Amino acid sequence: MAEIKTNYALVTGASKGIGKSMAIALAKRKINLLLIARSADELGKLQTEIKNQHGVEVDILPIDLSIIDAPKKVLDWVNNKGYHIHILINNAGYGLWGKFAELDLAAQLEMCQLNMNTLTSLCHLLLPALSKAEKAYILNVSSTAAYQAVPTLAIYSATKAYVLSFTRALRFELKNSGVSVSCLSPGPVDTGFAQRAGLDAFNKMAEKFNMQPDEVAEIAIKGMFAKKSEIIPGFTNIISVYANRILPKGFIEKMAAGIYKTK
Repeated sequence: MAEIKTNYALVTGASKGIGKSMAIALAKRKINLLLIARSADELGKLQTEIKNQHGVEVDILPIDLSIIDAPKKVLDWVNNKGYHIHILINNAGYGLWGKFAELDLAAQLEMCQLNMNTLTSLCHLLLPALSKAEKAYILNVSSTAAYQAVPTLAIYSATKAYVLSFTRALRFELKNSGVSVSCLSPGPVDTGFAQRAGLDAFNKMAEKFNMQPDEVAEIAIKGMFAKKSEIIPGFTNIISVYANRILPKGFIEKMAAGIYKTK
């Protein structure tokens, strides 16, 4: 039996973007880290950087979380190392831009696997460990795209709507426990998301509204520790979400289709 090592935060998608910034924000608070992403090189660099600058323990697991059995491998790694987790941040995810019928089906299903199934599995598999902590936190990363249907981002926005709905339900189920559950829904962030999604047409507009990953991460971590149910960084994004709740769905979808339209 491995020696139990306490006070660790597990962050997925930690090698870049918001995930990397949240890992650093936690390290500044002297919280030990378990960092997961696909790139061993980027994780290794971040591990060294955080250890040298913040003096906390950091372990890394390079793994493709879109693979079906990846969450079980994460659990086995945590248990075999004897890590006790009190924070789980499900940040890993990506989007694909284009008309549903024209995008590769396998790629879209892989996105569903990562954005929804992996997140759900990690919550389920790690919840028993989280429940043993005096105070524990789950932060699931959604998007402002969760609040409306988005033509040409149809599957992505649907997966993020799932994350939002699932997180709110799980929060209610755990309200009398020591585990607080929050959902982070950022808008455009300067992370390279648009490039991976193929959103070239959105790049110029995004530059006007992009928030920086460090700014979003700090809001996210503060909101998580404040036990907020939904964390929406940025005044413009808050207004956008509010508008999506009160305006007719057809109108919102038409606006979104104009913003994200393909050639």
